[in-house]
Amino acid sequence: MPEHAQQVLTEEVPAPAEQVRAFYADLDNIKTVHPLVVAVRTISRRDHTRTYRVTDRIRLGPVTLRTTYWAQLTVTDSGDITSEARQFPGVRLCTVVTFEPVRAGTRVTERITIQAPRPLFAFTARQAITAHRAMLAGIRRHFAG
Repeated sequence: MPEHAQQVLTEEVPAPAEQVRAFYADLDNIKTVHPLVVAVRTISRRDHTRTYRVTDRIRLGPVTLRTTYWAQLTVTDSGDITSEARQFPGVRLCTVVTFEPVRAGTRVTERITIQAPRPLFAFTARQAITAHRAMLAGIRRHFAG
């Protein structure tokens, strides 16, 4: 039986919400700020759904593993962006991301749900949370100049 956890991450980005949202909505941009992502290939863009094939590089002690998986984003004209990534063996990461205008620019809030088989859960959750914190900080740095 898989385990799951939820985490909420927030970062303030010094740019207008529509610019930050557009940057986040394109995984080709995200690979420049996400510490695990090494390659992104667009599979399809239909209506509001974008499907990608993503390759991560994950360090496991002295060994580095490459893993490839499918990620799907739902990007409407405005509002939240949702995503789901599924990876073997039974790892699933779902996010709902909001972009709230604030005085300093945009508050990006990422609500993450992580699911993984029990033997992989602690490692998977730790890696995902650490990587997404770094990604949000990378987005902030991207817009800070």
